Amino acid sequence: MKALHLFCLELGRLFQSRLTWLVILLTVLSPLAGLVLYKPTAADTMLSMYLADPALAGGVVGGILFGLLTVYELDRTERSRVGMLMDAAVSPLTMALVRLPALAAAAVLGLGLTMLVWLPISRELIGSVFGGTDYLLSYLLFMGLALWLAILAAAAAYQFTRRSDLSLVLFAAFAALSLTVWAGKWQLCWLTPCVWALSDDFSNFRLYRSVAYMRLTWLAALAGVWTLSWLCIRQYGKGLLGSLARSARRVCRPLIALLLLACSGAAYAAQPFFDNSNPDLTASRLFELEYAEGVTCSRRTAQVFPDTAAGTVEGRAAYQFQNTSGQGWTVCFGVDPGYDITSARANGAEISPVRTGYEESNMALWEIALPADGAVELVLEYGGFPRDWNIAETTQGSPEISGAYLCLENQNLMPYLLNVLPEGQGYPTTVELTVPGSMTVIPFGTSEAEVVETHGNGTATWRYEDDSAGGIVYAGDYIRQDIQAGGATIQLYYGRKHQAVMEQAGAADAVRAVVDYCTEHYGPLSFSAGGSLKLIQSRVAGGGYATTGASLLDEADFTAANLGNTEKGGGAGEVMIHELVHQWWGLGNMFDTSDPTSPWSAEGLTVYTTYRIVKELYGEDYAREHYVDQWQKAVDDYYLNFYVRNPEYLEMLPEQVQLAISNSLSQVRQYNEMPLKIYKAEQLVGGEEAMDQILHGLFNRELDPMYPYLTYQEFLDACGLTEEDLNLA
Repeated sequence: MKALHLFCLELGRLFQSRLTWLVILLTVLSPLAGLVLYKPTAADTMLSMYLADPALAGGVVGGILFGLLTVYELDRTERSRVGMLMDAAVSPLTMALVRLPALAAAAVLGLGLTMLVWLPISRELIGSVFGGTDYLLSYLLFMGLALWLAILAAAAAYQFTRRSDLSLVLFAAFAALSLTVWAGKWQLCWLTPCVWALSDDFSNFRLYRSVAYMRLTWLAALAGVWTLSWLCIRQYGKGLLGSLARSARRVCRPLIALLLLACSGAAYAAQPFFDNSNPDLTASRLFELEYAEGVTCSRRTAQVFPDTAAGTVEGRAAYQFQNTSGQGWTVCFGVDPGYDITSARANGAEISPVRTGYEESNMALWEIALPADGAVELVLEYGGFPRDWNIAETTQGSPEISGAYLCLENQNLMPYLLNVLPEGQGYPTTVELTVPGSMTVIPFGTSEAEVVETHGNGTATWRYEDDSAGGIVYAGDYIRQDIQAGGATIQLYYGRKHQAVMEQAGAADAVRAVVDYCTEHYGPLSFSAGGSLKLIQSRVAGGGYATTGASLLDEADFTAANLGNTEKGGGAGEVMIHELVHQWWGLGNMFDTSDPTSPWSAEGLTVYTTYRIVKELYGEDYAREHYVDQWQKAVDDYYLNFYVRNPEYLEMLPEQVQLAISNSLSQVRQYNEMPLKIYKAEQLVGGEEAMDQILHGLFNRELDPMYPYLTYQEFLDACGLTEEDLNLA
């Protein structure tokens, strides 16, 4: 009861301090830094820009402010020179136990006020994709826990040193480590977590779970460190070691500290989110395994059951092997490192699968010895929590499994065969995927999925056929639009939350215009198949890819912010056209962008093609005003830029400032200078028809499979021009 009374007194005193309210006020304002200055996320989704960035900035600024407040408050009695009087009245250990929760309560108040103030602002900025759960979790995990961690770290530093100046230095160094050296290591960046993007349309379940895991690991670690520092609080006129020895007489105290540190260490070592793949990215041991002699695979089946609440997968896969060698052999599988093969049966007999311990390219190597039987049916039961590849520490979140979205690729869909050839041209496979009834299943490729059974628990089982070595399947709350264009049926899939944005931008009209125009002028996409093509909007991933029958569209390309980017088009519908043109210039043809100073990239031809489509739709005057004239103005300003005329001064600036300026200049080169150069080339080669013939030839040229890039020199050679001919200066 005495401690509770002291806590109430300390809390009241804390809230009577003007400094406390100043810190709370600045903490409430701190998310503003995420809108203006500090923008750690890399994707232009609405939740990234207007929720994650402000919350992360609030965590950094608020954490530092509360760290400073903590040192100031703990040093108050020493500054007032009443420490001996206070220690005589109340145990310094008791006061430390009182002050810590009082500071934590102040942090909670600061967080609560921040969330109340920024709620209407965030709703207005984010628009139709705003979600209460995302808002709550972002501020609690990205900002709230950062305040508590900062208080623990600063308090521990002071209790160890008993000096405000040294405590501030230690706290500043600890915070700086998180922001610099540890910034790319997701388990170490305690102050600001690795959050590269939040999805607008789908789920952020895995990312929130990862951040929570990191935060709680650090909470246990710093609580343990604080407990040790608490034992070192000076009492009875003794120094650090003497006070430690006296406080540790009660064995439970150091045991609590050690237990907290041990729990933190165990959590750090046992993290379930990333694999232990070979750090040598050139390693290809798994893809260089010798194929089993005389063995082929004639068929596969898989029943896959994602647990969208836990983010895990359970599955059963069967493989039909034909063995003409007359000898026993070993089959090798690449399995998601977060999965275990829990059961294996060959022709009904139990056998023991072996996890070798080797991991590469986000696959763990498993080996299973099989008998010499001529025909073997191998049935595997597997499952677990899928892991990210360790090279993606700062871009984590790809194996998302939730009630709103999932993507299962190759080894996390089913065990991937590494050393067995198919009996024919492919691996005939039947996949059954059971997901919530609200989700649509989309195989990535030419296959079509259909519902074969609905269940009383609200789930449905989808089935599709495939013959690829691996396989990719998406599922989510999708809307499908079938669009006739370019002599083909385009199946456009996008998230339901994005419906208003896509309709406002005229997605169907944009698809029709792009496919009709580009097919006529450049030819059909090489990955369209059988008169159909799936365009699938994916969770934010930093890019897209394509295969026969399907192409991926990153949701970040279709956010309200991106659709308002005037460098890509004069309006939302035109930016939509721009992003779809990338199916030809960017996916249909990859671009050599090895020279960072060159304007050559996929963006140049994409912006130029967008201009040509807009010209055909809205007329020459409109296209010139919103494209050619804007390109010219941007280029004129570019050549007047101080750092373009004096590049030696750019090198004198801090690295971060250099990067920001360089990125800005590079954007002008790619989005304005290059399309203007192509426009000039069009005039030099004889007009639009001649340029269309050149681009048609470049798009349909025979590609070198080892180097499938369209280079600037190839473009110049096809035009019969030199780089000097296209000089705009």
